Amino acid sequence: MFKIKKKADKPKRMALYNIVEDYSEFDAPGNVTVCAMTESEDLPAHSKILAESYDVPIETMTTLLTTGGTYMYPQIDGILTRGLFACRIDPAGQGPKQTWTLDLMQFAEAEQTARSRASAMIDAAWEVFRRTLPSELQAKLQQKNLGLDYRTLDRAVAKGGDIKYIDFRKDWSPHFKRLCIMPDGRLVETGGVQDFSRLHGITVAQAQMLIEQGGTLEVNDEVLACQIVNGQPAVARFSAQSYAKAKDLVSSKGLHLMDALSEVGYSDPAMMRGLARKELASKR
Repeated sequence: MFKIKKKADKPKRMALYNIVEDYSEFDAPGNVTVCAMTESEDLPAHSKILAESYDVPIETMTTLLTTGGTYMYPQIDGILTRGLFACRIDPAGQGPKQTWTLDLMQFAEAEQTARSRASAMIDAAWEVFRRTLPSELQAKLQQKNLGLDYRTLDRAVAKGGDIKYIDFRKDWSPHFKRLCIMPDGRLVETGGVQDFSRLHGITVAQAQMLIEQGGTLEVNDEVLACQIVNGQPAVARFSAQSYAKAKDLVSSKGLHLMDALSEVGYSDPAMMRGLARKELASKR
């Protein structure tokens, strides 16, 4: 008798967040994405992702996520070029763990606040950070579980119970995957800015500007086009032929280049198939 092997279960996909609220349309430095989790924290995974995202040694990140505190970035050639990373843990265990970053100006303000009030740096950093947030988010942070109505949440999210931690993120992190429609209709997934820049053969600075501000960027006779939709970048790459058609529409119809590229894309069967697959993927 043959023994039938049971197929091995597929490894469970790591989920770092199951609640995401986007406030990135607000002016800096209050432009954050609230990434929260109701399930139990996977400390090794959480530490790994945040360490990679914020360039903090993983041992240090693990300690911060365990005990709370701040990490001040080291000086480069005697000059401080970055602010700090902070993790706030409620000693009473009543509220969720919270992580965020301060830029240089906020860091300087936090240092001054800590000195003038003789308070802990983590408390000063939280006060400075909280003040910059949109008023609606400030109000939500004073409510349990961000004021969410658990009756309306997905059952898988609600069954986890209270929010365990919140990461206030500003980075285009490797954890957040993006799909780019290529000229042949393929959907190519990239993670962080470096991954995106490698795919398209552009510099990290060019990639950062494109995905933060939107617009177009010529690349080897082709063009990358990025629209910011609901605070998130939607990217497509057009062939040299499509780019030429779009420029003709700009000349003949007086269209904006982005509108002309959209018109060309909608008339391209391959790109339309890619767009349809992207919409299907977003609904899953």
